Amino acid sequence: MNYFIELVVSGLAVGAIYGLVAMSFAVIYKATGIVNFSQGEMGMLSAYTTWSLAVTLGTGGIATVFIAIVVGALLGLICERLIMRPMLGEPVLSVVLVTVGLAVVLRSIVTIIWGASPHKFEVAGADTILDIAGIGIRASQVSVIVALLLALAGFWFFLRHSRFGVAMRAVAADEKTARLMGVSTARVQAVAWASASGLAGLAGAMFAVIYGLTPTVFELGLKAFPATVLGGFDSVLGSGFSGLIIGVFENLVGGYLPSTLKEISGFVLILVVLMVRPFGLFGEKRIERV
Repeated sequence: MNYFIELVVSGLAVGAIYGLVAMSFAVIYKATGIVNFSQGEMGMLSAYTTWSLAVTLGTGGIATVFIAIVVGALLGLICERLIMRPMLGEPVLSVVLVTVGLAVVLRSIVTIIWGASPHKFEVAGADTILDIAGIGIRASQVSVIVALLLALAGFWFFLRHSRFGVAMRAVAADEKTARLMGVSTARVQAVAWASASGLAGLAGAMFAVIYGLTPTVFELGLKAFPATVLGGFDSVLGSGFSGLIIGVFENLVGGYLPSTLKEISGFVLILVVLMVRPFGLFGEKRIERV
């Protein structure tokens, strides 16, 4: 029984990281209708930049988290302003292919600047073992779960009770009508990219603290993508919760079945779920109007 609980707890920790990245996918999709396939690379570049700044400045845990979010948000704003904004009004496929190209460029930048060697991302107190109900769990793993819960609460309030959140939902529901009502699509897109990249930067940095900093951090995007599909592309909060589901499911599969199945378990899960709910567990069914 203890083994099962350990698998669930560690699955929640990695699932929280998936959840943060999955939310970042959903935020951009909700505001622009675009799937950003460079989300994992943005998290990776933010993680490396945060590591360099943290080592240089000697920051603690809270300051490092703040740096990761700010670095990610700034990276998102730069990419949106220089690359994505000129693509406004272009076919969706063209924009998606631009994000694929952006992913390759960001991956190359990391390799050129920092090399391919792994690094230890040390944060004071991150490796401290906490005893929770007889289960040992690192402080960094608890922190990432708390970070996801705070992100979920923050985005719930933002989307439901802030004027800009309502504007973002309006653009997602009907962009043309939102424009007629005076909503700035470009501004909504900029905020969406900044907030999504901030989430990805936080996820990348926390993953690096727990598991180490390597150029393979970009794979977070691939691993978190099933959580976005499972939760529903139009559901930011659902994507976050689905990250926890994917993380626990992967860990249980890896713990009780051959480890080779762990890598594909998330995709198998979404195939099964989508056959029943094609719009995801938390997504809204869209009715096409003719």
